[in-house]
Amino acid sequence: MPLAAPAAGELTKILGPVEGAVLDVAAGHGIYGITIAQANPAALVTALDWPKVVAVARANALKAGIEDRYSTISGDAFQVALGGPYQVILLTNLLHHFDKAGCVALLKRMREALKPGGRVATVEFIPNPDRVSPYLPAIFPMIMLASTPAGDAYTEAEFRAIFEEAGFAQVEFYAMERSPEQVIISRE
Repeated sequence: MPLAAPAAGELTKILGPVEGAVLDVAAGHGIYGITIAQANPAALVTALDWPKVVAVARANALKAGIEDRYSTISGDAFQVALGGPYQVILLTNLLHHFDKAGCVALLKRMREALKPGGRVATVEFIPNPDRVSPYLPAIFPMIMLASTPAGDAYTEAEFRAIFEEAGFAQVEFYAMERSPEQVIISRE
């Protein structure tokens, strides 16, 4: 959680004001959704992850003092009822676990759960087109090769194609100052 906190703060700044429902998919410790809720008193965050994991996120929301605006959904992001519609959906460090078809399928589900004008905010390691730079995003595919059945670190062009195939017409990339990752903001 301490390693993700700087990126969560930067994502919150990139998103700007957030009002209404936020879905934090594969929330883990919950720091991304919690940080957004702390900065936006009108944000209502729902964390989605496996049962034991959302228990950790809920405990962190309690410590952060936002438990009255924090709910959870337990289950598989590809299958569980998502609720919604959501103003913002967070996909932080998730898409790299899946092949391109899996990413498209998940993003289509997320698009269906968005309010009109809503945004999907994705945080990922994105290597340059040469796939050997910058250093951390370039070595990340090796981690995915060793730890997932079909994951990868996708280039900007690959992500753009994935998001467009999932039905997102607007896809914007933002560098983060305090993280080697990038933020992708997508809209219909």
